[in-house]
Amino acid sequence: MPTLSERLDELPLTREHWRIVFLSGLGWMFDAMDVGLVAFVLVSLGRDWDLSRTQLGLVASAGFLGMFVGALVAGRLADRYGRRTVFLANLLLYSGGTLLGALAWNYPTLLVFRFLTGIGLGGELPVAAALVSEFAPAHSRGRLLVILESFWAYGWILAAVIGLLVVPQLPDWGWRAAFVIGALPAVSTAYLRRRLPESPRYLDITGRHDEALAVLRTFERAAGVPFTEVTFSPSPQRPSLFEQFQAIWSRRLVRRTLMLWILWFGIVFAYYGVFTWLPSLLVERGLTVARSFSYVLVTTLAQIPGYFSAAYLVERRGRKPTLAVYLLGSAASAWLLGNAGTAPILVLWGCSLSFFNLGAWGVIYTYTPELYPTALRGFGSGAAASFGRIAGILAPYLTPWLLTTGGLSQPVVFAIFMAVFVLIAADVLLLGEETRGRPLEHVRPVTAESD
Repeated sequence: MPTLSERLDELPLTREHWRIVFLSGLGWMFDAMDVGLVAFVLVSLGRDWDLSRTQLGLVASAGFLGMFVGALVAGRLADRYGRRTVFLANLLLYSGGTLLGALAWNYPTLLVFRFLTGIGLGGELPVAAALVSEFAPAHSRGRLLVILESFWAYGWILAAVIGLLVVPQLPDWGWRAAFVIGALPAVSTAYLRRRLPESPRYLDITGRHDEALAVLRTFERAAGVPFTEVTFSPSPQRPSLFEQFQAIWSRRLVRRTLMLWILWFGIVFAYYGVFTWLPSLLVERGLTVARSFSYVLVTTLAQIPGYFSAAYLVERRGRKPTLAVYLLGSAASAWLLGNAGTAPILVLWGCSLSFFNLGAWGVIYTYTPELYPTALRGFGSGAAASFGRIAGILAPYLTPWLLTTGGLSQPVVFAIFMAVFVLIAADVLLLGEETRGRPLEHVRPVTAESD
C-alpha cells in the first residue's frame, strides 16, 4: 500500500495541479509587482523629496530587510500552522504595508512601511514554492515550479505598465498612486482562501489525515483514476527553532544547506544590484523617465521565454545543468550590459540578462524545496531565502555607493556582478546534487552506490 506522498508523486498532471499553480501564481505576481514598483518610483520619489541616490537605495534596502525577517519567520510558521494560512497572511501584510507606503508623510515613515511590506513579501515567496512543490507529482514538479516563478515576470510587466502610464502622468503624486495600486491584491485573499487547499503532505504529517485524504481524492477524481488506499505518516514532534536550525546543518543536510545559502546570497545580490537601478541608469544615459520605463518593459518581457525555456530544460536535462547554464549566461550578459555604449545596446543586453537570470530564478525556486523533507521544508527554504535577503539589503545600497563614493565605473561594478554569477554557478556544480524525478521525501544524500 503506497503512502499518501507516494500516491501524490505518481498521479498524472491534471487541471487541479494547474489550478494550484495559477492561484499561488497570483500571489507571486503581486509580489513582483510591488518589488517592481519600487524600481519604477525611485526616480520620481527622489525628485519629489530631493533624496540622494544613497537615500533611495535605503528605501529599497528597507524592503529587503523586511524580506529577510519575513522569509525566516514565515518558513517556521508554515511548518507549524500550514502553507496556505501563512501564504494568505503574508499577502495581506504586504498589501497593507504598500498602502501605508502611499500615505507616508516623510522619509523615515516610508522606510518603516517598506520594512513592513518586505516582511510580507519575503514570507510569501518560499511558502508558495513549498506549497506548490507538495502538490506536484515527481515527474512534473520542476516544470510546475518554474511556471509558478514565471508569474514574477507578469508582476514586473504590471509594474512597468503602472510606471509608464501612472507615474509620469502624475508628476506631483504619481509614486503614491502607484503604491495604492500595489495594495489592491489584498482584495484577492477572500477568493484565494476559498479556492486554495492546504498542502496534503503538510496535513499528513500533522495528523490531519481525513483532510489530507479529501485533498488526495480531489486530485484522483480530476485524473480519472480509481481511489487508492494509502498509509499515512506518523506525526513528528514539533521541533524548536534551534532544533530546526540544527537539523538543516546536520551531517545529512549540511552540504545542501551550504550550497543553497551561497546560491541564494549570490543571485539576490546580483539581481537586485542590477534591476533595482536599471530605470535610473537609463535616465542617466539621457532617456526621459517615460522612455526608460518603456525600455525596462521590453527587458521584462524577455523574462517570459527565459522561464518557459527553463521549464522545458529542468525536466529534460535536470536541475544542476540547467541552473549552471543560465547562471553563466547571466554572467556574460551582466558584463555586456555594463559595457553597453548606447541605450538601445544596453536594453539588448538587459533583455539577455532578464532571459538568463529569471530562468535561473525559476530553477532555484524548484530546487530549494526539493532538498528538504516536509517537516523542514518551510523552515529550510525560508532560511535559505532569508540568508539571500541579506544580499538584497546590501545590493541596492552598495551599487550607488560603488558608483559614487567608491568611484568605480559602471563596467567595473557590472564585472563584480559577473563574477558573482560565475561563483554561484561553480557552487551548484560542485556542491549541488540532481533531484530530477526524485520523490519529494527522498532526503538521503544521493551517491553512485545508492542510485
